[in-house]
Amino acid sequence: MRRITQLPLLPARPADAHKGTFGRVLVVAGSRGMSGAAVLAGTAALRGGAGLVFVAAPCGVVPVIAGYEPSYLTMPLAEDAEGRIDASSLEELSAQIAGMDAVAIGPGLGQSEGLASVVSHLYASVAIPMIVDADGLNLLAREPRQLVRHGGPRILTPHPGEFARLTGVSVGSSREEREQAAAHLAQEHSVTVVLKGTGTIITDGTQIAVNTTGNSGMATGGTGDVLTGLMASLLAQGMDTFAAAQLGVHVHGLAGDLVAVRTSQRGLIASDLLKGLCDAWIELEANASEMLTVGEP
Repeated sequence: MRRITQLPLLPARPADAHKGTFGRVLVVAGSRGMSGAAVLAGTAALRGGAGLVFVAAPCGVVPVIAGYEPSYLTMPLAEDAEGRIDASSLEELSAQIAGMDAVAIGPGLGQSEGLASVVSHLYASVAIPMIVDADGLNLLAREPRQLVRHGGPRILTPHPGEFARLTGVSVGSSREEREQAAAHLAQEHSVTVVLKGTGTIITDGTQIAVNTTGNSGMATGGTGDVLTGLMASLLAQGMDTFAAAQLGVHVHGLAGDLVAVRTSQRGLIASDLLKGLCDAWIELEANASEMLTVGEP
């Protein structure tokens, strides 16, 4: 397996571009009490450079989501009695996804039998690149054998607890154990895995990278939602799953490092990262003529 220590080139930003040039992202997220997850993922997709971002969420929380950020579009979906996306929304979601370049599903979804069927169907049938995070992973973990039956490029973003639910195996504490576990999951199911934690592991089973950015201030609710939206944005701009995951994780951590200078690590919250992404892009664009070497050889 090749060890990757250089970042990929940033997606091109041609001067004569229009919003269609930079891709269309659909974020499927949120439920009653967890509208913030959809806000963070949707806004991060915008800050990642996507041309158009749509946030699909239960109709009851759409006013909250729309009220936070006017730059994305919202898609109200039917909701169940607990304020989660109802299974009857599957047909509408499938139709909307057909016009997208990338989709992210999972942040703040909650869990139900109806949602399990929605996520399973989309995971198996959608041909465009898809990121599955948070409750999306927990819903797939109800039937782990389905992980191999996906319809297109996939990024799975488990933290150690979600990884254990997906695989039935606890992740070891050493970097070597974490790398081996992530690579095995990626190889077994032909997906790209982002195993979160200190020194996040990124692997598609044939190549592997270890992230070097980020800090303890990012160990707070919502930061993973920001990462999901950011990676979806990079996928929509044409990056492959490994490149989008590697660059997304690096930029996400760099944003946290830059923000912590102002907020402190202790005071950092997930929404701080949204502005921090701008600072991270400025720093990376200043070095865009060079391939930035990161991590250990």
